[in-house]
Amino acid sequence: MEAEEKKVDKKKDSILKDVLDMLLYFGTVMLVVLIIYNFVGQQVEVNGSSMENTLKNEDRLILEKISYRFNDPERFDIVVFRPYEEYKDEYYIKRIIGLPGETIQIIGNKIYIDGEVLEEDYGNEPMRDPGMAEEPIVMGEDEYFVLGDNRNHSTDSRYEVGKVKREAIIGRTFARIWPLSEMEILKHQ
Repeated sequence: MEAEEKKVDKKKDSILKDVLDMLLYFGTVMLVVLIIYNFVGQQVEVNGSSMENTLKNEDRLILEKISYRFNDPERFDIVVFRPYEEYKDEYYIKRIIGLPGETIQIIGNKIYIDGEVLEEDYGNEPMRDPGMAEEPIVMGEDEYFVLGDNRNHSTDSRYEVGKVKREAIIGRTFARIWPLSEMEILKHQ
């Protein structure tokens, strides 16, 4: 009888150990996923046409968060940011045009940075409305001016989004992973 009780006790101990091992495994996996999601990168989906022809509605992208921990965003980077502090779950994807300390103005479909025409060809058609940038806009410390590549169909720094603070930028787009036929590493410069 004692031998049977010892077998039952060993079996219970073995089951308990297996359950604890499984919980430890899943806990470790969840911790790694949370660390990657919060500090390394995440998947994002394009919602809308404001970045066409570069990015299309429903494209899926990998957003990397590491480089901006060590370097500042650069002109022409495609970034994901929170446009409004009160809406924590709303994200925009736009291209950085103006950097901290610069003066931005749009005159006759041309973008001027500190009085010099910006040579770029990301806009997919002539810009019809300069919005607030019809008058010079001075970027403060840690402020960026962003535009969608589909300039006539984009809510960006010309309108209510205004200047984007550095702390609102979540990361830089790294790669398009969907659709598979358009999978690529995204170019920023």
